[in-house]
Amino acid sequence: MSSPELADGDPAEATDATDAAEATSAIDTASGTDTVSGPETPCPVVDSLEQIGSRWRLVVLHELLNGESRFNELKRETDANARTLSRVLDDLQETGFVDRRLEEDSPVATYYSLTPKGKSLAPVFEEIDDWAHEWLAECNA
Repeated sequence: MSSPELADGDPAEATDATDAAEATSAIDTASGTDTVSGPETPCPVVDSLEQIGSRWRLVVLHELLNGESRFNELKRETDANARTLSRVLDDLQETGFVDRRLEEDSPVATYYSLTPKGKSLAPVFEEIDDWAHEWLAECNA
């Protein structure tokens, strides 16, 4: 909508917008402070994608569906550089998708595996794979 259209807009619409803004702001009577409630997330999909939605998180999670892997194995299989992979594994561990196991025998090795929360994504990856084979030309070639 252009500026002239906004200027010529219906005054009732402006009042409705103001009323809506005021409705989202309330005073918390218990503490006496103003609270403003932000917009709710459109759906759980957005929340889910915030936790697993980066390219590297998805690649690592998908690779770990094959079972426990050492850091260097994951690095080789995912083509991620060491810094990126380390950051992604830390993020996935903090969010409860990945477990880290340190084996202190010689040589010291760190193993990563999916938690039950991470394993619960297996059907999601299967659905994405099915969709990709149906709709993406590169998968059908």
